[in-house]
Amino acid sequence: MKKALTFIMALLGLNVHTACSQGAFENAKVNEFATLIEQEDVQLVDVRTPAEFAEGHIAGAVNIDVKASDFKEKALATLDKARPVAVYCRSGRRSVDAANVLTKEGFRVTNLLGGINAWKEERPVTTDTTETDRFKTPGGKTVEAHALMHACVRIVFDGHEIQVDPVRQLGQRTVDYSTMPKADYIFVTHEHGDHYDKEAINILSNGNTQLITNKRCADMAGFGTIMANGDKKELETWLKVEAVPAYNTTEGRTQFHPKGRDNGYVLTLDGLRIYFAGDTEDIPEMAEIKDIDIAFLPCNQPYTMTVEQVARAARIIKPKVLFPYHYGNTDVSSLPALLKGDGIDVRIRHYE
Repeated sequence: MKKALTFIMALLGLNVHTACSQGAFENAKVNEFATLIEQEDVQLVDVRTPAEFAEGHIAGAVNIDVKASDFKEKALATLDKARPVAVYCRSGRRSVDAANVLTKEGFRVTNLLGGINAWKEERPVTTDTTETDRFKTPGGKTVEAHALMHACVRIVFDGHEIQVDPVRQLGQRTVDYSTMPKADYIFVTHEHGDHYDKEAINILSNGNTQLITNKRCADMAGFGTIMANGDKKELETWLKVEAVPAYNTTEGRTQFHPKGRDNGYVLTLDGLRIYFAGDTEDIPEMAEIKDIDIAFLPCNQPYTMTVEQVARAARIIKPKVLFPYHYGNTDVSSLPALLKGDGIDVRIRHYE
């Protein structure tokens, strides 16, 4: 009976894999899969080993090894059930296993037939392990958010390059900025070494690069446009910036980030509003930060927020998408559950 059903579905042109009681997932050939993953809300997952992923993968994929003992737990912490998932492996076998696990957990899944082997026959791969999220502006243009590390974020919009808090090395993690295009704009929130790196700024700068920062960092760099809390600027027809407060409030922490010194930034790119909170706690001024599409909120104790504080801040700001960042060794995997029902898409990337 199952063979007959599969044959009929094939005749009808339906690429659906029946997984018995586990539900069903779709299969797609390379061109169909490529069209699918261009959609903003699709979550692309490479289920091979980290070593295989590093050798070459589809751009924008996150790596969750299906053979790891904690695959399901990592998938549930990383992926949003409200958004479609596209999975692939080397040849298509392991991704079927992953698709079965994910559909059983309530995800809508599409599997790449033939895996990355089939993909490479028609499409390029990348060895860049940076995780990339794509968003559409109200004007229909694409914004890419590249997760570099910790508080370091690269934004690409319509051929323009924006870097936020670029730093070359933190512990064993490094970012090679020499491989990236020169920045049109560099935003630095404050002077701490995990946010301000003069050499990184120099590598990314040419005669047209503008550094936007607070007074202390402008003095340290020897150049830059100074913005204080509350300042607003229209830098381009497509780019506006607001400098917002970022500071500690908890007793015993206020010396880390005193009120009035550091900045957070709200960037508006072609109508898309992105909030980079910098190092802060859930401060009262967050109630004035409105209409945020994407928020980057810090979560590492004792310097910024606890997981519970991040959840409170998110409920105040109400972003459509939340990236916990700057989280070091803090476990942020509980955030999706804490914000379940709040209508916030929590995306966990490698911002340790």
